[in-house]
Amino acid sequence: MVYKSSTKQHKRENWDNIKDTYSWNSETDYRLHPEKYKVGKGEQGVLLCEPYKSEILPHWRFKDASISEISSTKIFDLFQAYLAKADFVGADMARKFLQMGYTRARRYANHAGGRKYDSQNGEELPRSPEDPVKAESAAIFRQKWQEAESNFVYKKMKADWKKNYG
Repeated sequence: MVYKSSTKQHKRENWDNIKDTYSWNSETDYRLHPEKYKVGKGEQGVLLCEPYKSEILPHWRFKDASISEISSTKIFDLFQAYLAKADFVGADMARKFLQMGYTRARRYANHAGGRKYDSQNGEELPRSPEDPVKAESAAIFRQKWQEAESNFVYKKMKADWKKNYG
């Protein structure tokens, strides 16, 4: 069968081929088994790692600047609380939610309705005129994400984690 590499069919077939080797799953309690957590790239695993997903996701909103400010501040507070408990997995998950706040708000800033790809052929849709409300939301999340990334304690814990667990 011929299809473009970015179609849903291809993604489904690709997922079927790799799901058993994927580093994260929703069945693992990463608080009880932190050694199973992998940092990964970017936001990988952010919507799978429990119980952290359930603790952080309810606070994740980016509709406008005031909501993004409240959301990013709460998630950053969780990030700091996880660090204070030496809970690297929780801190990294909070960092991923901050990053995801930025990337999703940017997507909505660039593409009206948030749809970046055509559902039929998988090709990227043209950008809409920038939505200034979502762009401001993205900037708020980006600032908190960068603050988390540059935190000395977090950077040290992340380096140690990658060395020990990957």
